[in-house]
Amino acid sequence: MQISPLLKLTLVFTLCVILMGAYTRLSDAGLGCPDWPGCYGMLKVPTQAHELTQAQHAFPEFTVEANKAWLEMIHRYIAGTLGLLVMMILWLCLKTANAPKNLPLFIGGLVLFQAALGMWTVTMKLMPIVVMSHLLGGFTIISLVLLLYLRTKPLRIIGGDPQAKTLTRFSLVCLSVLVLQIILGGWTSANYAALACTALPICEGNWYQNLDFIKAFSPFQGKHSTYEFGVLEYPARMTIHVAHRLWAVVTAIMLVTLAYKLMKRARSATLKQAAWVLLILVGLQIGLGISNVIFHLPLGIAAAHNAGAALLLLSLVFINYALWRKA
Repeated sequence: MQISPLLKLTLVFTLCVILMGAYTRLSDAGLGCPDWPGCYGMLKVPTQAHELTQAQHAFPEFTVEANKAWLEMIHRYIAGTLGLLVMMILWLCLKTANAPKNLPLFIGGLVLFQAALGMWTVTMKLMPIVVMSHLLGGFTIISLVLLLYLRTKPLRIIGGDPQAKTLTRFSLVCLSVLVLQIILGGWTSANYAALACTALPICEGNWYQNLDFIKAFSPFQGKHSTYEFGVLEYPARMTIHVAHRLWAVVTAIMLVTLAYKLMKRARSATLKQAAWVLLILVGLQIGLGISNVIFHLPLGIAAAHNAGAALLLLSLVFINYALWRKA
């Protein structure tokens, strides 16, 4: 079996895991199954009368909500399949003479750690630092899988495009800016702060008088029986939301600037196309972000916003790889 087709499939599965994870979280189904890796001690959601009785005896403090439980289990099934795909890629890379070794090993280790984060997300009752770390783990995996794919299918840019390569450092800065925005987005979601501001362009009222950065960005928020629906007071949630919005403006300006500079300086069709893709994705992501505010976080748009972030990240990983690689 060739590695490249398997890597393509793994990219699709990783995006599905990110999307399903976002949909599950936004549906308040993160604790749809109170245990891990099964659901109420079973490999599927209990639906039969005897299964429901068994679940009630094993978890008397929980009520089985089949719709939420199925969302969580489907997410786990897809994530488990992704884990198998990654291990298959690792096995193929280790047995293939010229294939990369270190990167597949790192991805394999990261997938195992991601599984642990998935368990802790449930056992620690949606503790925000764990939820955000789990989200970032998914984004990291999809980025590294793309990088591995690019390394197995060498990118050829005739002449090396020296004018475009003057943007190498700027492209890396843009990638860092986007990563920080994804972190802020993950923290916003993990703390249920997505609807803390419902007005545009920044927030309603005298928002600047209620900023509370210390509580908003403290990684540990004390011990609670559950963190579902958030434990922070409104000023802290509003601060998180405002920070995410303001940094989104910085991110959009940086990425649009990178796309514009690439269009002007690049001579290769590959980099010009990448610049257009980046510009289109930025526009779509801005539209989705505004739609989340206007329509009060509908599930489909909110999940698409997560997908948009993933695609933007992949776009910048590709651009950075193309610019930094040797001609």
